[in-house]
Amino acid sequence: MDKNTKRTDVNELGEFGLIEHLTKDFPLVQSSTIKGVGDDAAIINPEEGQVVVSTDSLVEGIHFDLMYMPLKHLGYKAVVVNLSDICAMNAVPKQILVSVALSNRFSVEAMEALYEGIRLACKHYKVDLIGGDTTSSPKGLYINVTAIGLGQPGKIAYRSGAQEGDILCVTGDLGAAYLGLQILEREKQIYLSSPGVQPDLGNKKYLIERQLKPEARLDIIEHFEKANLIPTSMIDVSDGLASEIFHICKESDLGALVEEEGVPINMDAQMQALEFKLDPITCALSGGEDYELLFTVDPKDMAVVRLLPDVSIIGEMLPKDMGVKLYTKGGNTHPLKAQGWQHFEEG
Repeated sequence: MDKNTKRTDVNELGEFGLIEHLTKDFPLVQSSTIKGVGDDAAIINPEEGQVVVSTDSLVEGIHFDLMYMPLKHLGYKAVVVNLSDICAMNAVPKQILVSVALSNRFSVEAMEALYEGIRLACKHYKVDLIGGDTTSSPKGLYINVTAIGLGQPGKIAYRSGAQEGDILCVTGDLGAAYLGLQILEREKQIYLSSPGVQPDLGNKKYLIERQLKPEARLDIIEHFEKANLIPTSMIDVSDGLASEIFHICKESDLGALVEEEGVPINMDAQMQALEFKLDPITCALSGGEDYELLFTVDPKDMAVVRLLPDVSIIGEMLPKDMGVKLYTKGGNTHPLKAQGWQHFEEG
């Protein structure tokens, strides 16, 4: 940060003054929001439907590193990862609450940058910020976001709804966010050993953006609605494709066959994986943080699925006793392994 940049201590505003300052530019756009920020509690009056609620926390040093994660991007991402969970229920996000705990190293200006990212996410996805909290933390930065959405009875998708013979599908492409993180971690280590060296991110924009600024697939939920398609089960890909497949299999009491040929991997991701001497399919299966949607559909809806934009058919659901397997490009079948991301320290 430029040493000449103004730095305002958060204590100058106080807790309530800080909240008021940070949330003053958040307009309310949802008709279901009756009262937002500014009272002891928010009030929402959902239209006809079922309220869907999800919450998630991001902790500095575990979920993000401020050496390469700009606060504006962090604010945006903190909202998106929660909206993605609402989308994964085949529901539409409507409101969010944001609570932040920060140490004294964070200024008012730093919080303004964080909340600018939150505001941009709210604007893009048309959700209302209706409350939250700010408090002090003995160390680092902690963000908790609660997302509230609306789903229609009979259309909400659970992890447990898949049936034997259902088609397994995924949106977008996989592995790019993980590879973007590897690039950022590499450049961080180079910087720490040689502080004068500028980061060489070259033509890695797509991979880095997938890590720093992911998007929730609300567009797919809208396509489902237009096509009158209801997934039999669904989950968002936050911990890696393989891990999410196991979640659906466990909750639906089924097995699955995944075809390597069908798993969508961006060309930039493939090239970067090879540069890092990694197997692209391993990055796609175990990378995490893609925030794409993994879902199953009844085989009778195959024709509809084929017309959906940015959706790949990657396999099918099998009887439980057949296990969860990967059919490789070489024609071999192996048990699928879910490495996923571990956020809890061992010991």
